[in-house]
Amino acid sequence: MTDTSAGFKGEIPSSSGFIFEIDGEQIGMFSEVSGLELRVEVATYQEGGENGFVHQLPGRISWPNIVLKRGVTNSDTLFNWVNKTSGSGFAAAGNKVTRSTGAITAVGSDGKRLRSWELQEVIAVRWTGPNFNVNDGSALDEELELAHHGFVSKTF
Repeated sequence: MTDTSAGFKGEIPSSSGFIFEIDGEQIGMFSEVSGLELRVEVATYQEGGENGFVHQLPGRISWPNIVLKRGVTNSDTLFNWVNKTSGSGFAAAGNKVTRSTGAITAVGSDGKRLRSWELQEVIAVRWTGPNFNVNDGSALDEELELAHHGFVSKTF
């Protein structure tokens, strides 16, 4: 499939993975990302005498949580970051929220970075570990859920 208006020389890119970084430090490679979206509230205004339409005005932007999925790794980088921003790390910081700048970067099959979404004011809000079942034989996966205050998109 081609897209002649895109900046990818007519080809629509596909990704072989997604790098997640916090404050410039790579947390890891993820196989699935969901929730990378924004929503704009719309306020309606019915103008007297105008019966052909209702005015629709843009309102607040909301940013749903993002969920990243991957196979379990032997790195503690993710948990080191989470521990700095919650629990005893939160208490050690005087109960002040420590937010970070995050980045999700799509990586092509050739290993090149395709596009990045820089997340503002990121905190981890949920981690889910693998389900253990020796009779299942499925991969051990983990999920990370992030709350944030928006993102900007960047190309390479």
